[in-house]
Amino acid sequence: MPRRKAAPSAAAASRRTRSWQRTLAALWLAQTLTIVGFSLRTPFLPFFVAELGARSLEAQALWAGAINAGGAAVMAITAPLWGALADRYGRKLMVLRAMLAGSLTIGLMAAATSPWQLFALRLIEGGFTGTVTASTTLAAATVPRERLGFGLGLMQMAVFSGSAVGPLLGGVLADQIGYRATFLLAGSLLFIAAILVFFLVEERFEPPTVRASRQEAAGDAWRLLLAPALLGIVISLFALRAASMALQPIVPLLIEQLAQDTQAINSLAGLAMGVSGLTSAVASVVLGRASDQVGQRPLLLVSGALAAASFLPLALTSAVWQVVLLQALFGIASGGMLPTANALVARLTPEERRGTVYGFTTTASSLGAFIGPLAGTMLAAALGLHAPFLVIGLALGLTVAWVWRALPDGTTAMRERRLPAETGQD
Repeated sequence: MPRRKAAPSAAAASRRTRSWQRTLAALWLAQTLTIVGFSLRTPFLPFFVAELGARSLEAQALWAGAINAGGAAVMAITAPLWGALADRYGRKLMVLRAMLAGSLTIGLMAAATSPWQLFALRLIEGGFTGTVTASTTLAAATVPRERLGFGLGLMQMAVFSGSAVGPLLGGVLADQIGYRATFLLAGSLLFIAAILVFFLVEERFEPPTVRASRQEAAGDAWRLLLAPALLGIVISLFALRAASMALQPIVPLLIEQLAQDTQAINSLAGLAMGVSGLTSAVASVVLGRASDQVGQRPLLLVSGALAAASFLPLALTSAVWQVVLLQALFGIASGGMLPTANALVARLTPEERRGTVYGFTTTASSLGAFIGPLAGTMLAAALGLHAPFLVIGLALGLTVAWVWRALPDGTTAMRERRLPAETGQD
């Protein structure tokens, strides 16, 4: 009799393993295509704005910064709403919504005839997308807890891989087929990603039997977020996002200034911005898995210190290769911080509140994405292209010091104390 019971149990376990592995693989591929699509425009956006009528260097920088920041500002407002809806109605639905909305808005950018139209489409995009948070939440609910560090590291690898390939490919495509055709291709990639999720991703979502009011759900989420450990994670996510987004409108202009008479400016800008995604992709999987052994707190702090150290020398760069090297170091730092932070959020948050909490952490990241480009481009317009790197590097250093005090030494112990209760809910 015991043997008869063991066989179905083993078969069921095998099916569950194949199910979450297939879902994770499909999510990884779809998220990679999505981030490639979003990132194709990154290296040429200031130049496309110039083609649409922004002639001066200052105008290009300010328009590019406003376009990047505007979408992030709207996302900061809408992310908690989408997170709460994910907890109520399922995570797969939110992933599909985000990818299809991104496909439509990016495709329409190909028809823009003025900078303000790009800006308006970016606002709509920010309000209805958020693919990274939606995919991360779905992965966190699908992957077994003992493989959580690996699974979220793999999802972060998708983000970084797409961020590496996207600017590289986008710069080459802009030189070869033009800006508008590249926007159309980007929108098509997001549509393909949505098809993959629809057919290949399996979600076993059970709606909560007792639905708390929106006020109660928001109150629970705020109590979680204001705990010292999660608050430290939120601050680090905000700072890292602000720093990385500040680079996007400035680095292409810095490359143009350093490269001088080189013809392939778009390709060089894509290389400089894409290399950080390449190093982050490798670091996210390696360091994401390592964080389960060495602890999240030390990895966050070391990675944050490396991020600050990679920014400060950018203020003194005099050649393109120096920018590329420092961007590679910043990518390693990002690869250590993001998957570790996401894994901590998942471990410290009850599953029924995970979507809401991830929504609030997305708000923090989006606020960083809003403030970073605006502050960076304003500093660049007022003090020159090198000034933002010095200011941001110092700000990152101060953030690391703050997080060192905010995150207690017992963060890992806190995680372990929560594991038995949370495991019972799975």
